[in-house]
Amino acid sequence: MLLEVLEAHIDEDVRRALEEDVGQGDITAQLIPADGIWKASVYSREHAVLCGRNWFDAVFRHLDEKVDIRWYAADGEHIAPHQVVCTLKGPARSLLTGERTALNFLQTLSGTATLAQHYARVVDDLHTRILDTRKTIPGLRRAQKYAVRAGGCHNHRMGLYDAFLIKENHIMAAGSIHEAVASARALDPRLPVEVEVENIDELQQALQAGADRVLLDNFTLETLREAVALNAGKAELEASGGITLDTLRKYAETGVDYISIGALTKDVKAIDLSMRFD
Repeated sequence: MLLEVLEAHIDEDVRRALEEDVGQGDITAQLIPADGIWKASVYSREHAVLCGRNWFDAVFRHLDEKVDIRWYAADGEHIAPHQVVCTLKGPARSLLTGERTALNFLQTLSGTATLAQHYARVVDDLHTRILDTRKTIPGLRRAQKYAVRAGGCHNHRMGLYDAFLIKENHIMAAGSIHEAVASARALDPRLPVEVEVENIDELQQALQAGADRVLLDNFTLETLREAVALNAGKAELEASGGITLDTLRKYAETGVDYISIGALTKDVKAIDLSMRFD
């Protein structure tokens, strides 16, 4: 998830967003003299973790290379109310046209990173890692997963193509946990295999089948502790289902390796950022 890997996807994200907002052209910006050069500042109205600079920059790069942007905080850094995050200087029409699209990326990704940091801090002295899920904003999965890492949490699989996650319906179709795991190994032995289980008996079957990771779905705290003891390091254990910020630490203290939280990307609230023109 390095930015170098994301560059091509950033341009595609921005292209789609500008097409959606600008369409055939910004008719209101045409009321402004074409030769006007303006300055603007983006500032925060709340405490947050900044994220999304490259998407913000790409908006104006696509619109007008004459726009100069100077940043005063990096992705992953804390920003405070009234803090100037960046300044811009360039053709007035371009600044006005790109304002909303650029801020949408910055606000949404900063919101994702900020929420991720809240979760990461709860368990920062424990070995348990907090994972995101596939419950992301359509079209912005890579961007949000980057933001999750900027906030201090970690990524689960990117999609349906880079890891096996065998769930109840897969098991039913394959005939058993053992058959499902064996089929996955035969299909692509290079990819990790995870099995979702709902009780201790299914956990034992997944361990016997040789799963790399077992997802313990909606286990109680007591049953999670039992699962950790039974596992004894054979596979990685991931807890998921109904875990909130308030209950997170208790679940992590059971000794599971991972806790996956759909809220990291699904329940994100955009950070209040504003662009003020000089």
